[in-house]
Amino acid sequence: MKRRDFVKKTALTAAGSIAFPYILPSGRLFARTTSELADHVVYILFAGGVRQQEAVLQQYLAGSQGVDIEGNIMYNMLNGAAPDRKIVYGTTPANEPTGSLPIPKLLGQTLESQGLLFPEVEAVNGGHYGGLTSLLTGTRATAQGLKVRPVYPTIFEYLRRHRGFKASDIWFVGSGIGNSFPLLNSSDHPEYGTQFGANFVAPSITFGAEGFETISNAKVYHPQEELEPMAKMREFLNNAFRIKNGEVKGIRNEEDEKENIKKFIREIFAKQSSGGIASPPVSGGGDLRTLGYAAEVMKYFKPKLTVVNLTNVDGCHSNFSGYLRALHRADHGVGWLWKYIQEEIPEMAGKTIMMSTPECGRNLNPNPIQDENDWYAFDHSGDYNTSRVFTQMVGPNVPANLRVGSESSRVGMTTDNVLTIAEIFGVKDAVSAAGFVDGASRSLFDRI
Repeated sequence: MKRRDFVKKTALTAAGSIAFPYILPSGRLFARTTSELADHVVYILFAGGVRQQEAVLQQYLAGSQGVDIEGNIMYNMLNGAAPDRKIVYGTTPANEPTGSLPIPKLLGQTLESQGLLFPEVEAVNGGHYGGLTSLLTGTRATAQGLKVRPVYPTIFEYLRRHRGFKASDIWFVGSGIGNSFPLLNSSDHPEYGTQFGANFVAPSITFGAEGFETISNAKVYHPQEELEPMAKMREFLNNAFRIKNGEVKGIRNEEDEKENIKKFIREIFAKQSSGGIASPPVSGGGDLRTLGYAAEVMKYFKPKLTVVNLTNVDGCHSNFSGYLRALHRADHGVGWLWKYIQEEIPEMAGKTIMMSTPECGRNLNPNPIQDENDWYAFDHSGDYNTSRVFTQMVGPNVPANLRVGSESSRVGMTTDNVLTIAEIFGVKDAVSAAGFVDGASRSLFDRI
């Protein structure tokens, strides 16, 4: 092999290691205790803090801006008619007002009519990182800080350890690498930890400009001219991936899995060049881009568990109109993903349960910031309304067209989802016996 080819292939391998933390599989600790309810789970961490008033309550502007106009802007996920006036939640065609063209509905039947909805669920943490941590660990995580891994095991680790799934069976598709999202793919718990964690990919980074420069072009640094940036990168990676004495203490895949991941990377860059990446009909980056790459991960690997983190509705802090558009797009993207699984991934069609839950709600009362429509924005600083979210589930063995709970009778907690996924894969008893999930939590199947 020519030296130049050897160096480029070595660089590609190293770059792939940077882009995807690799983990070694380990034998299951406990055998499956009950039969599985589905072969696959897709778990949507829904969109970045969603007010009940604009979601399941379908109040549109009536519950926020004092404008007496109601309607459903999530009509792929939820039953209900769309607003008929003051439309700002859609796309923006040429020479038309901002957001005035609603996105056409994709699904013949809403996900609500196909499945199960818990319309009033308790979000146990009002912050993004704490809320996401509770959705992934099943704990309240009240003392969980930023820039550290969760204290308690995640659903990734439970499935890897107790169900014996291999690394490439478990994927976490993040919207980016900010806010410590990549640290949520495993905990620091001594009985679990990174050796049982998930493969994490942030499409905007891995397959964005940085990834294209580093991976696709297999960049090789010149040792004399670029020694300083090489040293900085090495120090960063040593800290990020716990490399000591040349040994990676973090997450790994087996050799055949690593080769398969490298093939996936090459395939994605080839698809990018030809414009062939899966995408919802209405795109525009952000969450819809994340969902498109999540679909590519699923089509290639057919994972047992795929977790997808959406964040765009968090723009509600400063722009309520933009928040409505982001929420409408998130509904479009989730509806599209479900349709894509059924129509484009035959190995997962009819065998997949999809769950969606916001990590937190938003305040009942607005902050002082007004947008282009003079509408006020909303934070999530911890009032009761911030604790109000929903959980939706659809797929095999999930009851159809069923609501459990109501606005006046709250049923369920965000920490329930870990036990629910564990039950789907037949290891609920083992996860419960580990003793880390919040004591008040139950599988949603037990709450029906």
